[in-house]
Amino acid sequence: MRFGLIVCWLAWAAPQPDNFWHVLAQVGFEKKKSANGWAVDVPVFSTHVKSWNGQRITLKGYILPAGEVGSTRYMFSSQPFNLCYFCGAAGPETVVELDTREKILFSSKPMTIAGTLVLNATDEDRHMYILTDVKIVSR
Repeated sequence: MRFGLIVCWLAWAAPQPDNFWHVLAQVGFEKKKSANGWAVDVPVFSTHVKSWNGQRITLKGYILPAGEVGSTRYMFSSQPFNLCYFCGAAGPETVVELDTREKILFSSKPMTIAGTLVLNATDEDRHMYILTDVKIVSR
């Protein structure tokens, strides 16, 4: 029992890696049928990624608007706009969905944000990585 508590404490107390995108890359995918019968890729998160679910993390990257002008729907990418996942230049593990009430101005310059990581393997209308309670750390 003590060993389990020590391992749990060490996992909780471990500092965030400098480049958290490397952690988010530790995901695989399996084909499943959705409720409407479509074949979809469902994320299979590594144990390491799962240990960060619900934890506050910091990411450096690029803001991507994901809604209409004036919307507060955003994606955040490890790559600049012209090299991002949506342009076919990277995989889905290189972007996170941002859940924020704040408006974030688009910029082509990198910024650092912080938020609580939520893993999503069930809602196919949302991204597999979601950051809630997002705050801009630096521009």
